[in-house]
Amino acid sequence: MAGETVARRYAAAAFELATERAVVEDVARDLHALAGAIYADESAKAFFLSPVLERKEKIRVLSEAFAGRADDVAVNLVLLLVRKRREALLREIVAQYDLLELASRGAERLTVTCAKELAPERLRALVERLERIYLKKFDVTQTIDPRLIGGVRITMGDRRIDGSVAGRLDELSRTLFARN
Repeated sequence: MAGETVARRYAAAAFELATERAVVEDVARDLHALAGAIYADESAKAFFLSPVLERKEKIRVLSEAFAGRADDVAVNLVLLLVRKRREALLREIVAQYDLLELASRGAERLTVTCAKELAPERLRALVERLERIYLKKFDVTQTIDPRLIGGVRITMGDRRIDGSVAGRLDELSRTLFARN
């Protein structure tokens, strides 16, 4: 929880700087690319997270690797994390930055989980209906979970709507056992 709070502060500072420079989307893309490059390879991850290596050496290597290949705000944020020995917060900072970017667009995350993939027009109709009901825009992710058997499970922030067959069976089971 403390890490999340600190990560939110770093993300807010980076977001503010990116907003001033009108590069919010570029920084988001580059933060994902930098974190992906660092965490995709075990040796790069070990190098980045190592508490034993000298900070100056880490900064030199990261500067050479990323300078000119990513927005300065993103690169400088990664270098600042190294200087402050907060490398482990990178993933959480990226997640917090994404939330700030979504909020700035007036959007919210929406996850639609189905037993099998919805046709694009059905997914679009569902999302449009939810946008009218909740008066929000959504950044939609569709996931597949065959265990749902059928129906749809929708997650919006901390709200969950379970219209799946598995969810209804669970609810029926709880109702039956609560009576006994």
